[in-house]
Amino acid sequence: MDKDLRPLTAEFVGTLLFVFLGAGSVAMLVATGPQPNPIGALGVALAQGVALAIVVSMTMSISGGHINPAVSVALWIANKIDGWQTTKYIAAQLLGAVAGAALVKALLPRLAVSLALVGTPRLANDVTFLQGVWIEAALTFFLVSAVFGTAVSAQAPRIAGFGIGLAIFVDALVGGSLTGAAMNPARAFGPALVAWQWTGQAVYWIGPLLGAALAAALWKAILLPKS
Repeated sequence: MDKDLRPLTAEFVGTLLFVFLGAGSVAMLVATGPQPNPIGALGVALAQGVALAIVVSMTMSISGGHINPAVSVALWIANKIDGWQTTKYIAAQLLGAVAGAALVKALLPRLAVSLALVGTPRLANDVTFLQGVWIEAALTFFLVSAVFGTAVSAQAPRIAGFGIGLAIFVDALVGGSLTGAAMNPARAFGPALVAWQWTGQAVYWIGPLLGAALAAALWKAILLPKS
């Protein structure tokens, strides 16, 4: 297979699986009815964390396991990939996210999917747009720091998928009830397109990209080993 097609396919398939499992867990939370709920917020956080850990682990050796436009932009800022590769990765991730959300709509219970807006992240009623941006930025800063510290750094322990999945898990526990804890423009975009629900969508682009840029700048300037 063409050397350029392998990583793009890995990013497409990996993002598809992550969005299907992540958005699907939200839909199934709705499907199981009111509290007490056997899935609950803990189950959704765990589903997304474990899903990303597996997806990153399986795509790491092919594409680097980005599965997130914010991660790709962070690695571009840190001069780990070039601009053209970043653009192609983001395109593959967005297409994969749309395909994953379409699978949620096609395969899971129709009423639950409709009520969950195909798993589209939403701001809580008491969270403003600006608060949402900063929450997503803070959560993504932690996630991207985990990426650099467990996968990018030459001194990183070889636990990339596990470490990154745990970062998603704890971020989702903290921010899931506030913003949906997307930390990933593709994770927000795919379900929003399929559900045609764009309320607050800018939060899930501005916040993650801001948090990713800050993390990348810190790691590039100070934390990455000099070689």
